[in-house]
Amino acid sequence: MAFTPLHDRVLVRRIESDEKTVGGLIIPDSAKEKPAEGEVVSTGEGARKDNGELIAMAVKAGDKVLFGKWSGTEVKIDGEDLLIMKESDILGIL
Repeated sequence: MAFTPLHDRVLVRRIESDEKTVGGLIIPDSAKEKPAEGEVVSTGEGARKDNGELIAMAVKAGDKVLFGKWSGTEVKIDGEDLLIMKESDILGIL
C-alpha cells in the first residue's frame, strides 16, 4: 500500500461482524451496526514529546484492535474502505 500515516495516526481495516446471532438468527443489513473491531494496516512513527523525543507506537501492523464506535475518519484507498484514527482512539489490542 502506498499510504503511510503520519505521527501517531493508524490506518485500520474494519473486520466485519458475524451475520448470525448466537441463537442462529440472521441479522439483516439494515440492523447491523458498524463493527468496532479492526486490523491495523499501517502506523505512523509515533508522537513527539515537547522536547522532540519520539514516543513509540503501542500498536503495529497486523494487530487486531477495538476502537470507539465513532472513531476515525473513513477513507477509500486503492478501492478499499479504511479508517484513519489517532492511536489514542484505540481502546485495546485483541
